[in-house]
Amino acid sequence: MFWKFDLHTTSHIDTLLEKEDVTLTEVMDEDDVLQECKAQNHKLVDFLLRPQCMEDLVTFITQEPSTDVEEKVKYKYPNISCELLTSDVSQINDRLGEDEKLLMKLYGFLQNVPPLNPLLASFFSKVLSILIGRKPEQIVDFLRKREDFVDLMIKHIGTSAIMDLLLRMLTCIEPQQLRQDVLNWLNEEKVIQRLVDMVQPSQDEDRHSNASQSLCEIIRLSRDQMFQVQGCSEPDPLLATLEKQETVEQLLSNIFDKEKNESAIVSVIQILLTLFETRRPMKGMWGWFEGHMECPPGMSHPSFSVNHSILEAVRPRLKDFHQLLLEPPKKNVMKTTWGVLDPPVGNTRLNVVRLVASLLQSNTHSINTELINLNTLEVILDMYFKYIWNNFLHIQVEICTAMILAMPPAPTDVQPNTEQEHTRESILIKHLFQKCQFIQRIVDAWSSNEKEQAEGGRRRGYMGHLTRIANSIVHNCDKGPNGPQIQQLISELPAEDREKWEAFISGQLADTNKRNTVDLVNTHHIHSSSDDEVDFKDSGFHQDSSLQQAFSDYQMQQMTSNFIEQFGFNDEEFADQDDVVDIPFDRISDINFSLNTNESANIALFEARCKEKIQQFEDAGSDEDDIWDEKDVPFAPETQRRPRSSGSTDSEESTDSEEEDGKRDPFESSNPSTDDRMEVDTGWPTFKNYNDKSK
Repeated sequence: MFWKFDLHTTSHIDTLLEKEDVTLTEVMDEDDVLQECKAQNHKLVDFLLRPQCMEDLVTFITQEPSTDVEEKVKYKYPNISCELLTSDVSQINDRLGEDEKLLMKLYGFLQNVPPLNPLLASFFSKVLSILIGRKPEQIVDFLRKREDFVDLMIKHIGTSAIMDLLLRMLTCIEPQQLRQDVLNWLNEEKVIQRLVDMVQPSQDEDRHSNASQSLCEIIRLSRDQMFQVQGCSEPDPLLATLEKQETVEQLLSNIFDKEKNESAIVSVIQILLTLFETRRPMKGMWGWFEGHMECPPGMSHPSFSVNHSILEAVRPRLKDFHQLLLEPPKKNVMKTTWGVLDPPVGNTRLNVVRLVASLLQSNTHSINTELINLNTLEVILDMYFKYIWNNFLHIQVEICTAMILAMPPAPTDVQPNTEQEHTRESILIKHLFQKCQFIQRIVDAWSSNEKEQAEGGRRRGYMGHLTRIANSIVHNCDKGPNGPQIQQLISELPAEDREKWEAFISGQLADTNKRNTVDLVNTHHIHSSSDDEVDFKDSGFHQDSSLQQAFSDYQMQQMTSNFIEQFGFNDEEFADQDDVVDIPFDRISDINFSLNTNESANIALFEARCKEKIQQFEDAGSDEDDIWDEKDVPFAPETQRRPRSSGSTDSEESTDSEEEDGKRDPFESSNPSTDDRMEVDTGWPTFKNYNDKSK
């Protein structure tokens, strides 16, 4: 119907293009120029493919608009030009990718003096990115011939659009061999070393951030590519360069051998954290910690473990990171709603703690020993209890302590006498309990919080994390790989401290866990008074076996933290039935939930009433007519003589007798005479007097 009546709007572009002197700006002023271009309007595409039009389109996105133009329409034509060039029309892509003059004009945008116009840079990056994706061979060949391409990219790395273009060169090139050639070319141009040089105090914050983000994305993209592409024998040269010890040493030298600059320090730590990242396809031992996942078993690929050269480069600089915790870059006093922070935690110290957590995850003996010698863990605990409202800090400290408690001893942490299992001890746990007085500080902090709350104060912000830390100690003491060592260290505490700890875990900690536990199933009814108990007695379910109790226990079991790991089927359950031990839960479907109520009296009464009617039917004389035979049914004479009425007569009669008809059965005859009434006895029970007889 829409097309039948010609209700659709027709484009004015076809009419406009018939003019001989039509200009590009006139065409771009049309509202539907983009839709017509994407629909591949032949007249429009042919017009845009004219050499002068293509040159003007490139000019719009590479040259600054005139300052005389009104601000709200200043970037109208550059924006439309970018959309036309990236509309993914094959003819436009071919013309732009094969015309070196147009490519040189486009490339000339990089030769402008920094900083680049961010909006024009985004247009330039978008156009060149789609060309790299559609014409990778031609564009890569063109860029490799430009000797200053990498220099210009690094020069403008402070512009986010240029950083995106660099990353797209690593992701948008589909042919594997061509991508490998690009990686080798960029590595030969020392793009990694040049990005590393951008992360130093002499550069501005934008360059720090974008260079750091570029290096982090190169690490992630390279590692992901190594697993996605099957049969790739050549290593990623950019990743190999980044993981070299001298590269990491240069990064650390940029921030420690010069003036302290928070932006540069944070950027370098972000790169180190990315290098320490392990593959995360599934949740494992550290699955409940954000950003800390266990490697799947059986995987020996280099990206699943931290490169040893990275750890060797970081270890000598641990003292510098430790000093940052004690003397961070100067920060202004921060006033908050609850008090004054002098100094505040700051982004530097927070990222240093995150770095320590990642180093602990590597579980390397040399790193652990250096952290113990520096007493870094005690400094971190001091920060935890000092900054009571900084949950970003609290979660990182919780991760550190939980990993120390749960990790098995590092390989070289084993004592010389390796014949006995109990000689395997973690030096970090020993340091945490003895030097840092871990147990005493937890109990004291809890008591101080309760005292403060009793005086009308607020509950401290770290109490939730402190509860989880205490639970982690209790759990690993009973079931962790370091359980015997933790039990031994607790038993060596002074008698007073040991008694406080035992009273704490059985009293305050247990009460807190009970309050925090939510029962998914609760069978205890809440009664408003003792009288209600009479009305809500338990129903008499059949209890002839233990299956009912097993089902009840199954419902009542709480969903523990390891429920997900235990949920499902074990391999043994798919074995032969003779080899599987019967479990009550396997026969839950056989439970009988029928109600044993006394229905015999009602059944007998119903059957008696039915027999009365059936008996009358059986005693009827054989000479009587069969009730199923067809017979003439007499009707009342008035009914036979009643004429058909129509029109207003029916309406008037209905109106006059409306009240009377409401009281009378519409199926009864108008004459109540017994001679004219039809009555048929079917012989079936009617139950009309059922209530009278039952009484």
